[in-house]
Amino acid sequence: MRLTTAVWTSALVRRLFGDGDYAVIERRGAAEAGAVFIRVRHRDGTATLLAPAPQAIFDEKKPQDRVFERRLSAVADEDVDALLEREARFDPDLWIVELETERPENYLDIMPD
Repeated sequence: MRLTTAVWTSALVRRLFGDGDYAVIERRGAAEAGAVFIRVRHRDGTATLLAPAPQAIFDEKKPQDRVFERRLSAVADEDVDALLEREARFDPDLWIVELETERPENYLDIMPD
């Protein structure tokens, strides 16, 4: 059984804080099944956007956990904002979680580039 989005995002934030990193829920969407987008802020002022991986890439054995793909990598924060605004118009139930960590792959299942 898959965790609700509300529980999953709360657990992610707690894990990062527990390890001395930073995370905040920027936007709350549908508590049960909203899509989660992850903004990773880098020390050089750029940001990376991780989005839910397309369901079409999974076979019949879909993973129980959430899988992400890099949608934007090390770009200006305004570029991330613009893409997230477009996504929110398409899906108003989405969640946005912001991370400040050097190793997001320690917390998330990210597809290789």
